[in-house]
Amino acid sequence: MKSRASRPHSLADQPGGGALPGRLGEELRAELIAFRRDLHMHPELGNQEFRTTAAIKDRLEKAGLKPEVLAVGTGLMCDVGEWDGVTPMLALRADIDALPIPDTKAGVPYRSTVPDRAHACGHDVHTTTVLGAGLVLADLDRQGLLPNAVRLIFQPAEEVLPGGAVDAIESGVLEGVGRIIGVHCDPKVDVGRIGLRIGAITSACDRLEITLDGPGGHTARPHLTTDLVTAAARIAVDVPALLARRVDARAGLALTWGRLETGHAPNVIPQHAELSGTVRCLNLDAWRDAPDLVHAAVDEVAGMHRAKTVINYVRGVPPVVNDAESIGLLDAAMTERRGLYAIEDTEQSLGGEDFSWYLEQVPGAMARLGVRTPGDTRGLDLHRGNFDVDEEAITVGVELFTAAALLDGGRS
Repeated sequence: MKSRASRPHSLADQPGGGALPGRLGEELRAELIAFRRDLHMHPELGNQEFRTTAAIKDRLEKAGLKPEVLAVGTGLMCDVGEWDGVTPMLALRADIDALPIPDTKAGVPYRSTVPDRAHACGHDVHTTTVLGAGLVLADLDRQGLLPNAVRLIFQPAEEVLPGGAVDAIESGVLEGVGRIIGVHCDPKVDVGRIGLRIGAITSACDRLEITLDGPGGHTARPHLTTDLVTAAARIAVDVPALLARRVDARAGLALTWGRLETGHAPNVIPQHAELSGTVRCLNLDAWRDAPDLVHAAVDEVAGMHRAKTVINYVRGVPPVVNDAESIGLLDAAMTERRGLYAIEDTEQSLGGEDFSWYLEQVPGAMARLGVRTPGDTRGLDLHRGNFDVDEEAITVGVELFTAAALLDGGRS
């Protein structure tokens, strides 16, 4: 892959527009925008995506394809072209679930119709781009222009730890697959561009839940009991600080609390306290050591205050570690479609993504798909109720995936 420093600096310098087939026609483009808006209006949480699954299945069947619903009852996989049983397939992955937050957008006709549910992470866009790519590739296959079969994976429950990818893999979605690629919406990148990175592009993400117990008592006599409020407060402050000194700073291990709950009256020391948060880590080896390190730090601080602890460390997802050859494929595909200028370097984020579980099995890569309208200064971000995208990103994603499928097939 060429250095970004060597790339031209304007679209005029390198317009792209290579000779590969598979560009998105205006009629299908309009249909896909409508499909995305329909999903956006009807968001479904992880493992509840029955309407979404049915809509995808129906459209693929209308294209003459044979999608299979996954064993968990939502999500599906579908091969485009006939697999020869030998040549490894390229898989295109999308996640289909939404988030349990309200849609706060105003002035758009496709605002969520489901209370406290929203596609605020762009999964509706991911789904639509893979669907669109499947429809375009199916047409190319009918013309004899698809060099190798391609598998479409529409995965449920990405937002549910440890991620629906685990169930999808158990359902056999990677059987016959030699490489997998995906995209994730990025509101910090302009539409028409993608961000690429070799190596880790996301962090690991686990969930930590702690309960503290003690006899409780009167606030006038804390020396006669276990002061759980102070114990919980010290755990909240001291455990992250201890971890920062027991792990190489370059590993990026970070414990952040999202909930601390204890007590009911100002003059009563409570008998019970709870804390919960997330543990994120940039380094795969440090992630593997994280549970033992966290347990030791919590026990050490709680022991100083005579608090009895129960620690529930819920394994989430490892980092997404992009394979260099797969990044090269995405680079070549985007260069073919949009030119060198349309690709930028991207940094590793502290967000988690269960796409990582696929990469534990086969090589692959995830790109960041630009969804920001150039000049937009609203500062939209993921997992916020006002999140929205420039729908030109659907065209970009479809054409990126189709070019990757054609180039990857051409290498086999």
